[in-house]
Amino acid sequence: MNADLPPDPAWDVALWRGPGWIREAGLVTLPAQTWNSVRLVPLARDEPIEGLRLDRRAYDEPSIVDVGDRTHYISYIPHAFVAHWEEDAATASYGTRLLARDDKGTGPSGMPIRVRRRMARRLAGDRLRFLPLHLAVEGYLALHFGGPEIAWEEWSRRALASGLSPREERAYLGASVPDLADALRIFEMHPGQCGVLVYVADALAAAFVVPHPDDYRALHPTLVEDLFGELIYQYGLLRLPVEDLVAPIDASAVRTLADLRAQAERRMRDWADFHDGVMAEEVFAPGSRFEDVRRISGARLSRFLPPFTPGRPNHIGETIVVGEDEDARLAYLKTFRLSEKQVRRGYLLTRLAANGWRLADTAAEFGVGEPAFALRLERAGFGHLLRQDVLDRYRAAARR
Repeated sequence: MNADLPPDPAWDVALWRGPGWIREAGLVTLPAQTWNSVRLVPLARDEPIEGLRLDRRAYDEPSIVDVGDRTHYISYIPHAFVAHWEEDAATASYGTRLLARDDKGTGPSGMPIRVRRRMARRLAGDRLRFLPLHLAVEGYLALHFGGPEIAWEEWSRRALASGLSPREERAYLGASVPDLADALRIFEMHPGQCGVLVYVADALAAAFVVPHPDDYRALHPTLVEDLFGELIYQYGLLRLPVEDLVAPIDASAVRTLADLRAQAERRMRDWADFHDGVMAEEVFAPGSRFEDVRRISGARLSRFLPPFTPGRPNHIGETIVVGEDEDARLAYLKTFRLSEKQVRRGYLLTRLAANGWRLADTAAEFGVGEPAFALRLERAGFGHLLRQDVLDRYRAAARR
């Protein structure tokens, strides 16, 4: 998977940050539902966003996405989202499924490869087609994609000529995460629901928000076609049932029905504050960097990268924000939790770039010698960036 972003793009600051961002984004947290190791937390809107709607365009063949500058993104993409901007809101369409076998068990005779132009493309009228999560993944793959900016002697010819191309990462289809498909199937929709937080073994796996309840009902099944990280897949394999989040009511403070109602509302606010805090700390963490991908009809499609802090949850994702400044509303959000290996790779690339791709300076920042840092690069999957003789010398030095 390749991408064409510059090695160090200019990023905007996060729009929402800190506790209370869910309320500031016009969303309300509702009581969670659990199924074995999966916890689903509904998100609803008091007022849906009527001027922007999302529907799905299903694909039945693998795609090569041309992102320009002779760079291509190769993947199987089951569907794209199409955003509509209209005064009279569009009706969300229910998506179709992948090509299935017929009654005789015979599948499609062939599956063509189709080239699609760019991750986000403007269609006829005020419509924008983009590839969910792949837009965010492309931003991660493009992180310092050009490789070393200065031809230090340690870097291989391949690193200097091609950078990190090709760059690839592993993810799991939602259908492969145990219990997720069942949880989504038995999930009870709430009135006004426009999104969901997905937890697996009480680890936040993904957040999904759309503009309108009709959009959510149409796109809810697509979560099994989304990408999930290695950590979430492994947590699902453990099949550890999660407990219901129950906060006992203080019986001594209840004398009337009004007291009971006040206590219940307080517990609901406490749970909402809890999920607010998780999102603020993990998804829109301080140091997250946003990049606008497209602007159209008063809305902007953006993607974001985390601060790449090892040992902590890090999410990549994409958003659509309608309006500006104080009137801005979060219309769309989809996130992907990186595995610890992916976080370490992002962290190593970030620190290398910050130190001008000098091994000695970066190793000193990590408090280790050059041989140890070079072997850390190799373990992270970046050994091909170093010259073979240099890497062999570092290996010998580490053995001594």
